[in-house]
Amino acid sequence: MTINDKQQEIIDSFDGLDDWMDRYAYIIDLGAQLAPIAEKDKTPEHLIEGCQSRVWITANVDNNGLMHFTADSDASIVKGIIAMLIDVLDGHTPQEILDADLHFINDIGLGEHLSPTRSNGLLAMVKQIRLYAMAFKALSQKK
Repeated sequence: MTINDKQQEIIDSFDGLDDWMDRYAYIIDLGAQLAPIAEKDKTPEHLIEGCQSRVWITANVDNNGLMHFTADSDASIVKGIIAMLIDVLDGHTPQEILDADLHFINDIGLGEHLSPTRSNGLLAMVKQIRLYAMAFKALSQKK
């Protein structure tokens, strides 16, 4: 599936949830389904600066040049948000990630329902994912 296909899946899953309490519950459920990050990866090196809560993100690239992420947060809603980001971006090339227009956050209305500090944290998470993509792209071009 393309990044846009994955975004549309998320948008469609929110269409039936009119009440924001239901939407937050769904986001929390998504976070609960996120595969756990290894305790050894909960280091300052993987901690995202700019987040109100603690968020760790790791990335690697497989033999096919596709990126894979693990993440965790100590806040349930943030964990759900990072779960959605990973769902959309995992399994794509660094260039696809760099080129992606991550519109699903605004399309589901989440952007306008986040506090300013959570919005800053979301931007910091996306920025870190894109930095990982830039680094892996640069490494692949050296080969």
